[in-house]
Amino acid sequence: MLTSKQRAALRGAASVQEPIFQIGKEGVGENLTAACDSALTARELIKITVLKTAPLTPREAGELLAEKLRAEFVAAIGSKCILYRYSKNKTDHVSLG
Repeated sequence: MLTSKQRAALRGAASVQEPIFQIGKEGVGENLTAACDSALTARELIKITVLKTAPLTPREAGELLAEKLRAEFVAAIGSKCILYRYSKNKTDHVSLG
């Protein structure tokens, strides 16, 4: 579980990132889940855009993906959601404040 300070630090780190995935009318499928899993292993912190055509809100999509990927749902800001998962494969870890 992340503290509010850690969440704030991760939101700040994500603010300079570009979203690397989009969730559209298909919702959260197996391919998206697998791609997000790989990205979290490589990056630890990812930002995802949830399109207006998606069947889920950014918060719902983020929470669902976080549950499927054993990741932390950091925040939903506008049409974007942010996920974090510690990766022992990564050498320069995201600062948690």
